[in-house]
Formats: sequence, C-alpha cells, structure tokens
Amino acid sequence: MKEQTEYGVIRSAEELGKLARAHRKQRKLTLETISGLGNVSTRFLSEFERGKETAELGKVLKALRTLGLEVIIQPRGVASHASPLKQKEDKNA
Repeated sequence: MKEQTEYGVIRSAEELGKLARAHRKQRKLTLETISGLGNVSTRFLSEFERGKETAELGKVLKALRTLGLEVIIQPRGVASHASPLKQKEDKNA
C-alpha cells in the first residue's frame, strides 16, 4: 500500500524539507523536473529537502508553489490546519 504524506504543522526547516520531499516523491516528480518548472537549482532543492536552515525564503516559497503546496500562517493552537496526528493526540487526551 502506498504511504500517504501527512500535512500539517511544521516547526523546523527539517520538517518542511521532509514534507516537501515526501510530497514530491509521492507525485513521482524528480528534483530536475521541479528545478526546471520553478527555475531553482537542483542543488538548492536538495539542500532545502534536507532541512538547510539558511535556505533563502523566496526560493523556498517558489519551490513550494511549484510543488503545488502553500504556506498558511495562523496562531498556535488553532486546530483547523493541525496535522492529523496532532488531532488524534488531542482527541485521546
């Protein structure tokens, strides 16, 4: 069975990179494809997916857009966009 990518709360550059990588791989897209579509280098994309703390924000946002992802900012603790795992933990508490 194919593993589903879990979307939700991101708290670090590493988490964001891992999520972007999982999303890209689930859609069977290569770094080269995203690089060409988003006009960012494969090296940048690779470093971003590995959680590089100093990745340029504009390029990160461009890469996410190219992947079909968007960033949503909201106050902490708002459950509407919390990860499914977090929502399960809250229900069991």
